[in-house]
Amino acid sequence: MNVVCMGETLIDFVCTDAQTSMADSTHFIKKTGGAPANVAACIAKLGGSSLFAGAVGPDPFGDCLVNVLKDYGVKTSYLKRSDKPTTLAFISLMADGERDFVFNRGADGDYSLTQAEIDEMLNNSILHLGAATALLGDKLYNTYLKTAQTAHKNGQLISFDPNYRVDLWPERLGEFVEKSLAFIKLADIVKVSEEELELLTKHSDLEQGCDMLHRLGVKVVTVTIGAKGCYLSTTEQKSIVPAYQIKPIDTTGAGDSFIGAFLYLLAQQPTEDYQTLTEYIRFANKVSGLVCEHYGPMTGLTDYQTIMQTERQLRS
Repeated sequence: MNVVCMGETLIDFVCTDAQTSMADSTHFIKKTGGAPANVAACIAKLGGSSLFAGAVGPDPFGDCLVNVLKDYGVKTSYLKRSDKPTTLAFISLMADGERDFVFNRGADGDYSLTQAEIDEMLNNSILHLGAATALLGDKLYNTYLKTAQTAHKNGQLISFDPNYRVDLWPERLGEFVEKSLAFIKLADIVKVSEEELELLTKHSDLEQGCDMLHRLGVKVVTVTIGAKGCYLSTTEQKSIVPAYQIKPIDTTGAGDSFIGAFLYLLAQQPTEDYQTLTEYIRFANKVSGLVCEHYGPMTGLTDYQTIMQTERQLRS
């Protein structure tokens, strides 16, 4: 089964000056990114079928993003070129691997599809919605909503990741929550961080927060909880799936590779069995951990066979 990943792709400029504020930063390296594009690249790199739906600019940055997605094996038949510059993000990395963002938004918001294009694109597909910039408005938001409504009407599996970025929503938190909850009501799978779960549900308790999302119709909630791993919740069972132990260099894209690996397995073998879902999460934790050992969200992606070979070596 194919996985359609809709939203933004952009260029990440990652600061390599450790423990330096963004204002004082000097050295940056260019990396391709954007949450939905990262998810699509992860799925394709693992050996699955993924399609990226979004817009880039007419500049060399846009050329770079298109080429990289194709190199990873991501389908780009619904990627469009805008007259606006490609969206850029500047990322400053702290000592613990956490990061701060500065966005220069451009082409990603200028994405639109006809209903006929949406219907064709969604054929035999899971829909993943990565919402970092999509909820801000513009043409992308309208297309995003129309696509989600179409997939929901068709009974297709929908995955939603709110990708909250505080710098994108200054004094607009209520709007972010309202828009996110509207998409959560359409989704079967929701991936959130602890912070996002509390923002969306007003519950700091993981069980209570997940139960609220289940009452909205979500079947599977995954809560990434940093070094502890992932809290997996269904309407019937809940547990923490331990993290894959690593020494993080850069956590950019960790959540994207996590949900990408999870969707890769779901596309191969859809299931609602809790034990099987737990194994899927265990695999996703490992993929995410490996990504954190490299700069940039796509650099550490690898194929399924290599990951399984590494797993066998660790067990022997």
